Amino acid sequence: MSNRVLIASALAAAVAAPGITSAQAGPAPTPSFQAEKCYGIAKAGQNDCASTGNNSCAGTSRVNADPKAWVYVPAGYCDRIVNASKSPKA
Repeated sequence: MSNRVLIASALAAAVAAPGITSAQAGPAPTPSFQAEKCYGIAKAGQNDCASTGNNSCAGTSRVNADPKAWVYVPAGYCDRIVNASKSPKA
């Protein structure tokens, strides 16, 4: 195997590894404080989970403010946030 191929494959593995290991398989763990799920406010890649759709769970949202993706917020705060909802939007 040539050095060029070996270096290229090592570089590709180094770049891909953080993305593979940082994704969670399921929803984010329930926080220690009293919390509620708040839909439609998560930044892309920062969601705690999703109801259904193109992302499966924690950290997999591809767009900002995905109406099906949620994040945990302290209880009572979701109603105070513009464009937020306590249930997923269609």
